[in-house]
Amino acid sequence: MDSSEGIHSEDDLSDDLGYGQAAFATTSFDQYLAQNHKPTRTSSNIFSSILTPLTAEQYTSAIERSTGTTTLQVPWDGCSRDLLFSRFVVQLEEGFNLLLYGAGSKREVLNSFAKRVHRRRKDVIVVNAFNPHFTIKDLLASIENIPYLLDLPAQGGSGVEAQTRRVNQFYASDEHHRELYLVIHNIDAPSLRKNQAHSCLSILASNPRIHIIASVDNVAFPQLWSFTESFSRKSSSYAGSTMPSKGYAWLLHDVTTLAPYDFELIHADRSSISGASQLKSSRLQKDVPGTTTTGLLTEVAARHILVSVTQKAKKLFVLLGTKQLEAVEGEDGNTYNPQKVAFDYSMLFNLARDNFVATNDTALRALMGEFKDHGLVVAITQATGGEAVWVPLRKDALTKVVHDLQQEQD
Repeated sequence: MDSSEGIHSEDDLSDDLGYGQAAFATTSFDQYLAQNHKPTRTSSNIFSSILTPLTAEQYTSAIERSTGTTTLQVPWDGCSRDLLFSRFVVQLEEGFNLLLYGAGSKREVLNSFAKRVHRRRKDVIVVNAFNPHFTIKDLLASIENIPYLLDLPAQGGSGVEAQTRRVNQFYASDEHHRELYLVIHNIDAPSLRKNQAHSCLSILASNPRIHIIASVDNVAFPQLWSFTESFSRKSSSYAGSTMPSKGYAWLLHDVTTLAPYDFELIHADRSSISGASQLKSSRLQKDVPGTTTTGLLTEVAARHILVSVTQKAKKLFVLLGTKQLEAVEGEDGNTYNPQKVAFDYSMLFNLARDNFVATNDTALRALMGEFKDHGLVVAITQATGGEAVWVPLRKDALTKVVHDLQQEQD
């Protein structure tokens, strides 16, 4: 008997047992995890940090140039509008609610439709949801001010849910036979996206005698409602004693008008890129050396902040603004590198002490506190590790503000 019989090499053994290269081949799951174990990198280039806000004069001039010679063709004039409104009425009476989308303000179209419905002696409520101070409670309070509802006893409390229940039961009752038309401008406004407002509106929208016609301008508006909410149908009858159903039963209409959003934007700062102040509270800001992700403040906003501070704080702002203007002398000043324009905090303290503005660090930080809270002064960390501060204003705006403050102090 050969002594080598029964003895196998390591390679033979791995082949017999199924080991070898195949045992170490990665699966599709391993490959997926290997490719996606690192976080996705996002760019820090923000549009609002590249372009500076317009001044009020620049905005007015640009609007005059763009609309002075251009005549917009509004597609809902004459008989086409009569046909459109007739279609709206039929679809609302058939148990649908209408959602109008498309480029341009739809306020004039909706208000014209509200007037036509009102002439038919229907209950009509027009809702300006684009107003930042609007709440769902304002809507319900307006409905309850309708003469027929004023006679009802205020049962169930004064909360939003109780108001919604009273309104829903009144119009669902076969005793009154009243119909309510809710004309809502910008139902996609932030105030109506809240859970409470969303729930109350869905109850009213499912009532067979409450008809909603609303406009939307957010391109992602379909995501505001689930598939079931969007396409649920109203029941032909409703028993007030049962649990109310929820849903919107939307029908969508493209009502492109190309009209400007002048009335909708009346509450916004249109000279700002973001429509409002671009700076948040300094407590929410992160120091990002070498970037301008916080954006620039407008001259109007800066003056509003300076009106409410003390004379010493104004003098401190003049000192800081003067040093910043010296740092950007010879440059356009429309874009800032905070690392270059920021003034060292310790040097600012020495300057404030020499000018009898603040005698100690506590007093200086107290004066700068309100500036930082409103974003008029931003603190950054220098490359050396020290603290520096700067004013996020365009060069021309900062020059005007500093000059006016100096004239006031003289």
